[in-house]
Amino acid sequence: MSVIGIDTSNYTTSIAWFDGVGGENCSKLLPVKQGELGLRQSDAVFAHIKSLPELSGRLFSNFPKESITAVGVSTRPRAVEGSYMPCFMVGYSHAKMLSDALGVPLVEVSHQQGHVAASLWSAGHMELMDTPHLAWHLSGGTTELLLVEPEGKNVKCTKIGGTTDISAGQLIDRTGQLLQLPFPSGKHLDALSKEASMKEVFKVKCTNMEFSLSGVQNKVQQFHTAHGNDAETAAYALRCVAKAVYLATEQALKAYPGLRVVFSGGVASNSMLREVIAALNPIFSQPQFSTDNAMGVAVLTHRYTEV
Repeated sequence: MSVIGIDTSNYTTSIAWFDGVGGENCSKLLPVKQGELGLRQSDAVFAHIKSLPELSGRLFSNFPKESITAVGVSTRPRAVEGSYMPCFMVGYSHAKMLSDALGVPLVEVSHQQGHVAASLWSAGHMELMDTPHLAWHLSGGTTELLLVEPEGKNVKCTKIGGTTDISAGQLIDRTGQLLQLPFPSGKHLDALSKEASMKEVFKVKCTNMEFSLSGVQNKVQQFHTAHGNDAETAAYALRCVAKAVYLATEQALKAYPGLRVVFSGGVASNSMLREVIAALNPIFSQPQFSTDNAMGVAVLTHRYTEV
C-alpha cells in the first residue's frame, strides 16, 4: 500500500510516495533570479505548473502505480482561518485530478503540518504524533514556535512564540543578498560560516518566547561594513538567529516542562543552529527533510488510510 503526497510551496515543487516504512521525495526549487528575494505568486504558480509533470514522471517511474491507495496534498500554509497562498492551488488541482483518475481518497493537510510530520518521521520519532510536544517551524516565511497536539490522524499546531516581525529565513536571505549569494541563501551562508573564527553576537531580547529580528538585520549590515568579511558576516547573522531561537526554546521548556522540542523548516537544517541548540536535547529531522518537501504530506496521508 503506497500513497502520494504533493506540496507546492512558495520555494519548492515536490511530490513523494510513502508506503508506511520508506519512500522517495522528488523536489525542485523555484527559479529565482540572482539578487532577488523570491517570486511573485503568479510566477511561483507558473513555475509549479511547469515542474510538477517532470517530477511526477520521475517519481512514477520508480514504483507500481497500482499500489496507490490515496493522494495527499498541502492546500494552505497553516491550518488556521485565513491561511491562503495561490501556489498551493497548483498542487491541489494536480492531486484532485490524480485521486479522481485513480479512484482513491484525497487527503488535504497544511504545509506546516507536513513539515512537522516530515521531521518526526525522518528523525525516527513518529510516536510524538500521538503526544503533545513543541515544534519550531523555521523557514523563509515562518519563524513560529508551536505547541503541537494530536488531532485525530493529524496534529493541531498552536503558535506560542517566535518572531514578531521578519522571519529567520528572511534575515538569512537578506544577508545572502548583502553578500551576493544565490537565493535561497541558507546553505550558502552555512558553508561560508564554517570559514569564520570570530564569536561576536548581538543578543536579541526574548520575552515570553517572542523576539524581533528586524533590528538584527541592521546589526548584520553594520557588522559587514565594519569588518568587510563575508564569512564572518555569515557566521554573525547565523549566530544571532541561533541565539534568539535558543532563548525562546529555553523559555518554552520552562513553560511546558517535560515536552520534547522538534525542529522543522529549511532554517532547521543549518549546522550552527543545530550546534547551539544541542544542549536543549532537541529533535532535528534529516537535513533533506527540513527543507520544503512532500514527504510529510505523504506520511500524514498514509496515517489517514490506516485502520
